[in-house]
Amino acid sequence: MTTYETTLTETVRAIRETVAALHAQLTAYRLVAWTAGNVSGRVPGYDLMVIKPSGVDYADLTADSMVVCDLDGNLVEGDFNPSSDTAAHAYVYRHRPDVGGVVHTHSTYASAWAARAEPIPCVLTAMADEFGGDIPVGPFAMIGDDSIGRGIVETLSGHRSPAVLMRNHGVFTIGATPRDAVKAAVMCEDVARTVHIARQLGTPRAIDPVDVDRLYARYQKVYGQPGRSDGTE
Repeated sequence: MTTYETTLTETVRAIRETVAALHAQLTAYRLVAWTAGNVSGRVPGYDLMVIKPSGVDYADLTADSMVVCDLDGNLVEGDFNPSSDTAAHAYVYRHRPDVGGVVHTHSTYASAWAARAEPIPCVLTAMADEFGGDIPVGPFAMIGDDSIGRGIVETLSGHRSPAVLMRNHGVFTIGATPRDAVKAAVMCEDVARTVHIARQLGTPRAIDPVDVDRLYARYQKVYGQPGRSDGTE
């Protein structure tokens, strides 16, 4: 085995392990039901990604059960068929080189906003911190080809939010790493629930855009400990 092949094998293995482990966070935070939802991760330095296999129970997911695809969505390595959302993930990676992880969930409250085709308004400091404003709604798109991926990229173009509510479907999030994308999915559902409750009580008050900018800058550049990219500690 050449040095290139050894490095590729080791890199793919590391991403397989990371992506497999992160799926447990989707169930821990109740963002998915049955086999719906998925996490993927770009393989750094190669035109490859690792993604969840289609229709496999979360309890059965392991590093070995993850599948490797190229950035056109073609299966490269694995014993299972890749997720039905593979083409969407691949499109995002092809068109957003800054993205290292993509997550899809049908989390209850955020998907309810998607069903209404309504953005989640920025009425919480946690939203300003993580999303830099409203969480936008993307277009309706059919599953199976790259239509969803196109909707994700187009909607998030020029937007600070790492999350998009795809109309009548669910949540897609992006991040510099798969873990960052999972965090965005967790935060998206959390604020979707809180804002829903706030609207039941009355009319939530939007945060002034100037304050949104200040909160976003502080959280992204100051909050947390040195060396941590996600500001979770």
